Order: sequence, then C-alpha cells, then structure tokens
Amino acid sequence: MKEQGTKSKVAEPTAKKTKTVDTTDFRQEISINGAVVQGYPLTAAQRIHLYTVYGCKREELLNIGIGFYIQYDKVNFDVLKECIYDGYQKFECMRLRFHTDENGQTLQYLVPTEDREIKVFDFSNWREEDAHEEMTRWTKIPLNRQGGPMNEIVLIRLPDYYNGIYMKVNHLTMDSQAIMHFCSYVLQLYCSKEFEGVEPPTLPKRYIDQLLVDLKYEQNSPAMMKDQAYWYEQLKQPEPTYSSFSARNRLEEFRAATNDPNLKATYIIGDLEAAIKVYDLEEEPSRRIVQFSKENHIPVAVILLMALRTVFSKFSGNNPDVVLKNAVARRGTLLETKSGGTRIHFFPLRTNIPPETTFMDALKIVYAKENELLRHANYDAIRYMGEVVEHYGIKPGMSYEPTTLTYQPVNAANLKGHNIPEMNFKSKWYSNGVAMQHIYVTVMHRPTDDGMSFNFEYEKKEVTEEELEKLYYYICRTIFKGIEDPSITVGELLDWI
Repeated sequence: MKEQGTKSKVAEPTAKKTKTVDTTDFRQEISINGAVVQGYPLTAAQRIHLYTVYGCKREELLNIGIGFYIQYDKVNFDVLKECIYDGYQKFECMRLRFHTDENGQTLQYLVPTEDREIKVFDFSNWREEDAHEEMTRWTKIPLNRQGGPMNEIVLIRLPDYYNGIYMKVNHLTMDSQAIMHFCSYVLQLYCSKEFEGVEPPTLPKRYIDQLLVDLKYEQNSPAMMKDQAYWYEQLKQPEPTYSSFSARNRLEEFRAATNDPNLKATYIIGDLEAAIKVYDLEEEPSRRIVQFSKENHIPVAVILLMALRTVFSKFSGNNPDVVLKNAVARRGTLLETKSGGTRIHFFPLRTNIPPETTFMDALKIVYAKENELLRHANYDAIRYMGEVVEHYGIKPGMSYEPTTLTYQPVNAANLKGHNIPEMNFKSKWYSNGVAMQHIYVTVMHRPTDDGMSFNFEYEKKEVTEEELEKLYYYICRTIFKGIEDPSITVGELLDWI
C-alpha cells in the first residue's frame, strides 16, 4: 500500500484475442452426499455479496426478507402451495445450492426438485406490529450456505383477513427484481387457477443460460475489455471528495481525528447493527414525479439521483462535484429480465454540475452519466473498488460515496387489466439486522396505491432517525421544487432548500 494521497499511474488495458469458450469449460463435477452434480463458478455480482459477508462475518447480511399480503379471506392455501411449488420448478435460481471445497472455492449447483414443506403461520390473533416483528426475527436467522436451501417461504395469516407469503432468500441467488418476478408469477398463477378469465403467467427464462453468458463475459471478452477501458478512464479524473448525507460532516470529523486535513475519503462502515426506516410518499405527489418523468423522458431513477446529489452538495458546502454509489440491476435483455438470480452491480456515479446549470439541464447531465455507467456496468465492481483504492492511495474500507441508491420500478401486484376481484394489498421488507454502509436508500412503488416508499436501511449507532427524516425531507423538497420549476438553477435550488 502506498502512502496516503499518492497516485498510481493508470495502466491502460489491452484487448486480447480470445477464443470462443465452450460452456463445458465452466462446469466442474462435484460430489454432494455421494451424488455427482455440475457446479459453476460464482458471477461477479455474487462475489460482491460474498465479499461483504467475509468482511463483516455475519451470514445474515445476505438475507432478504419480504412479505406480500392480500386482503382476501377466501385464499386457498392448498392452491397457493401448488403455485409456489410450480414457481420452485420454473425458477431455477430458487433451487440453487452452494458448495465450498477444501481450497475455499465456492461453486453453485442446482437441485432437480424442491419439495420442502411449506408451513402456515397464523398471526390473525396477533397485533400486526408484533407479527411483523416476529418475521423480522426470522429474517435475522442465517441460511445454511454450505449445501442448504437458499430460501424459506411461509404462508401467513394476518389480522383483518390479510393472507399471503413471507419469503426469506439469500442475496447470492436473487435480487429484489428477481423476488418481485417470482412473487408476481406465483400470484398470477394462483389467480389464473382461482378466478375465471385470468391468464397464467409467462414462463421465466433459464438461470443457467444467463449464468453462462456472464461467465463468458469474464473470460477477457472484447466486451469486458471495452468496459475496463472505460473505468480506467474514470480513474484519470482528480480524486473525488466524500459528500455528507446530513449536516454532520463525517469527513471533517475523520480529518480531525486523524490530524490530516487533506483526506478526501472516510470510512462508511461502523457498528453493523441495522434497521430500516420507511417514509411513504402519498399517491398524488408520487404520480407527479412519474408524470414529469414521462413528459420529459427522464427516468424516475435519474430524478432521484439528481435529488440525492443536490442534497449531498448542500450538506458539503455547495460542492458541485458529488459522487454517490448507484446500484445497477443489469436487466436490459429478456433473458436478463426473466432469468432471476442476482444481477446487482455497484458503481460510483460522479457529476460535477456548476451552480448556473438549470434543474432540467442538470437532469440531462445526470441522465447522460448514468447511461454511460449502464453501458459499462457488467465490469466486476469489486475489482474496480480495488483499483480505486490502489489508484488514489486510500485504505480498504474507505469510500467517497455517502450512500447507495436502488430504485425498484417493479411491484408484485402488477396485475392490472386482469379479471380479478378488487382487493387491497400490503407489502413489507424486513430488516436482516446488519448493514455494511452507514445508510442505503431503496425507493420502490407500493403495490397498495402506486405511491412511492423511501426505505432507509441504516446503522443504528452511526445514523440517527433525525438525520434520516431531514434527508427524506430535503430529497422531496428538491424534487418538487425542481419539477415545478425546471428552469431554476442548481445554485438557486441550493439556496432555497
């Protein structure tokens, strides 16, 4: 490791001629309880999650817990079980297992069927908040990554005739979009069996087919070399500076603690114990954001990114050069969209926007930068993190990005236009109790009313709820001032908020 603040020369990548790799090159025979199965290496997206587990040594970090409930007292749990078993069979990623050999290499493989018992838990006589607290406790229990099932599903009865599914899944096998597609598949299949005129869902794509595409990319493919060249080019920029997500300037605190006023990065991991705070934006203002997005051909994700980077600039002395981490769900093709699995990569999105820039022009700058990022988002994000550390001479675990944003446009109740009874929905994301970043922002559309929910996962001892509340307040204040007056300059907006 070089001394703090020294810069390394960026090595230019060179394209290599590569032969076409046969799929069998990736397969390794492994023995599981005497049975020989075909194992496959992990993808870059999976290695990201494994890297974080090795870093914090808390296996439950990989748990995702979700609840999806319908207010319908005639739910047939026997039919719902049949639909879940059908989903197990159709979605290969639901049948993934992992095996770590004596050399420490982790391989993934499929089991042919999934016939585990699907239990029913009756919370109908509980207080609802107690029921959700119990399912939060379930979410904190690690799954057995050495050959064990990577998901658990329980059928749930809640008060007020809400019935549905609690699901815990390991992030190595599914991301939130994959989970939503699975839940949508099961729900639509159930409705097609129970209600007249409802078409069954379309079938998902094979997970293994997409896995092989990803593994081929990593074999120094021309596409990978092109992406590497792009990210090497980003390293030629001057060193970025950490931006604050609240009035508390953690970078200045770190500079004071280390007696180094020139530091530009700080540690973003503290006490790992975490919780989730949710702020629900009402349906009408949520609709205004979506309408502005459609009318101006600016994705909602870009509006959210613009709001975040503006607030971070405000909390950092109106610094125009802001970097945050963007979570990219790489699902641009039908195979990527319909094959399940985990496809999230995390890359820094850096924009330098002068104060005289209008809100609309700033949106276009963010949009162009995100499009650049998306075109090169297949590159190994962990590898790039290491290249950033090496190039700028910072220590592992330090970062310039105050938070990560995930935007989820998919919801599990996407059945509009189908002939099903009118019914109310509830959905819930449950905390696994662990976080590897001070704050992580996930924005999604509620299945209940199409309003937007802002989910803040945060380290409880590092971030206060007051900081979260103010961050949410300033995000909304920025968005609505900007969409009401797109000609306002960034400088005027910073002064106003």
